[in-house]
Amino acid sequence: MSSEPFALVMTGAPASGKSTTAAELARRMGAALLDQDSMTNPLVDVVAGVVGTSDYADPRLAALTREARYECLLRVASDCLRSGVPVIMIAPFTAERQDPDAWDRLASQLADTGGRVRLVWIRISPGLLIDRLVARAAPRDQGKIDDLPGYIASLDLDPPRAPHIEVDGALTASEQATRILESLSDFAA
Repeated sequence: MSSEPFALVMTGAPASGKSTTAAELARRMGAALLDQDSMTNPLVDVVAGVVGTSDYADPRLAALTREARYECLLRVASDCLRSGVPVIMIAPFTAERQDPDAWDRLASQLADTGGRVRLVWIRISPGLLIDRLVARAAPRDQGKIDDLPGYIASLDLDPPRAPHIEVDGALTASEQATRILESLSDFAA
């Protein structure tokens, strides 16, 4: 078995369960949990105030912050991997899911710092996604809830175009973590 730590890249739609499943995995693996929102939202809020928006989906805000948000996440992940600490990274990774070349660049960057990289995608149905968005009632979701049909239509719910581990978002976080760990045992050999 390799001594290189895992770098798990968790992706899925908002409310798919990325954070909950990643927390369960981090506990089981002894991994650092790196959530892009936790790491960068306070600074994004400052930029949002300067731009005059509170909507994280505002294209002006995304254009100003996307690259820096991912760079923060990747730098911390790289520091952990160089230290031998496995990481679980949580973010949309939209470009990396949709573009195999973008995925290859991300995976290479993480591998260069000592990680065995895997993409994990949590598949969720539109109906379950709506139920979860409404149930969590987070302020950041209000715009989505106000126009659920439009929001669902705007999402890419298709599987990643890069090699990935797929788990069903309808499973509990514990069940998802078990399935991911089973998939990783095949990869670790």
